[in-house]
Amino acid sequence: MGKVLDITSRLKVQNSLENTKKEVGAEITDITEARQEILSRDRRDVKRTILTEFIGAFVVLPEKGLLKASMYDISDSGMAFDLELAEGGFTTGDEVAMRVYLNHSTYFPFTIRVTNSRAIEDEGVVRHGASFVKGTMNDVALHHFVKFIENVSASLKTDSGDVLVSHIS
Repeated sequence: MGKVLDITSRLKVQNSLENTKKEVGAEITDITEARQEILSRDRRDVKRTILTEFIGAFVVLPEKGLLKASMYDISDSGMAFDLELAEGGFTTGDEVAMRVYLNHSTYFPFTIRVTNSRAIEDEGVVRHGASFVKGTMNDVALHHFVKFIENVSASLKTDSGDVLVSHIS
């Protein structure tokens, strides 16, 4: 026969809490579920770097041209990027050619495989998670690019415009 747990002391505490809530008139919110959702969303096997609006990135649409993508984060194994909600999105398994522009005319290409996508209505975007397709000629460049982004983003500063020079004598 199994063990029997006596929960009467727990019930007394719960009833006491409910009575206190009724007396005070305040609602008690359990944040455990919300906290777990945040932790599971942020739990990753690899280090990632948040990149919102940091570097110009585009997806290559055959016979259509380039579509602006906002890189959201990046790691050694893949990246996340956003497309405007009105542009639509890719489906899981799609292989997509991308370009990262270092200036207006210089870029390096690479290929990704979409692993997930979801519409984020309040931001007006479709966020895509993707893994880098390995075995391409840009594997080494991509690895160094990711390391560069990780190192640079760790020491980024925000320019508040307080260090402007208007005239040099």
